[in-house]
Amino acid sequence: MNTDSRGYVRAIADGDYEKPCWTFNFQKSIERGRKMHRFREKYRCITLVLSLLLLSWSVATLTDSTGNAYGADGKKIYQSRCLICHGSNGNGQGAIGIIDVDKNTDRPWTIYPRDLTVGVYKFRTTATGCLPDDQDLVDIITNGITKSGMPSHFDIPAKEKNALIDYIKSFSERFEEEDTCEPIAAKKPVWVGSIDSVEKGRTIYDKMKCWECHGRLGKGNGSKSNDLKDDWGKPIWPFDFSSAELKRGTSPENVYMTFTTGLDGTGMPSYEDSLNEDDRWHLVSYTLKLMKLVK
Repeated sequence: MNTDSRGYVRAIADGDYEKPCWTFNFQKSIERGRKMHRFREKYRCITLVLSLLLLSWSVATLTDSTGNAYGADGKKIYQSRCLICHGSNGNGQGAIGIIDVDKNTDRPWTIYPRDLTVGVYKFRTTATGCLPDDQDLVDIITNGITKSGMPSHFDIPAKEKNALIDYIKSFSERFEEEDTCEPIAAKKPVWVGSIDSVEKGRTIYDKMKCWECHGRLGKGNGSKSNDLKDDWGKPIWPFDFSSAELKRGTSPENVYMTFTTGLDGTGMPSYEDSLNEDDRWHLVSYTLKLMKLVK
């Protein structure tokens, strides 16, 4: 029987419940499950309503006096698409903060919209500590970020997207004061994902102590997983590789880029200096194994 440390019967994924050890705990388990269900339904409805409002707001704002859509500059596009989350000043203090629950650990977390004023971006093709280049920003806007609440804005034409990027960059002085670093290429070797590469990656995973955060099986439950904070002092959880889709994407090239550039602002470091290129690709192989994307 699946019970917690107090003997309470846990709910299972399809909404059914196991036979209780005793009636009192069973009733509390049901009530807890119902509360969680109402919580999820509530935020699912809120997300849907906000998405519809955002869509209608976008259409209204990006239509000029002649009725032509996208007759707007970067600021107007930002106001219609981005302001609701990132705020009028780009500081991430918009109207929406997204709350979710980790399905494996029941650890609640809050996903905060990016503070654009500090100029720190997790998903880049440039070295750690560097600004993203324009193509990095295009990719984020176009593709969105999985599991983060950042939607895809693929429908914005290229010219308007470039105007939006210019406006986003105006929030941080870094783009005026610093030069953009050269992007890093990700040229995948043919052996990535092979049995030999996976085993070498397993050794590197252990040697680099990736398990301290991500856990021995990559489930995000390592010994230090409850102690991590981002650069703003907010709690963050190591990624659970068994949950499959990475925020950046699950292609070998995307995983390699994360190991090479790090995720600035978080506890995920860059291994560009501490691991050679082949070893980073071996680590990619083992990560794909943890995600069950290779045998």
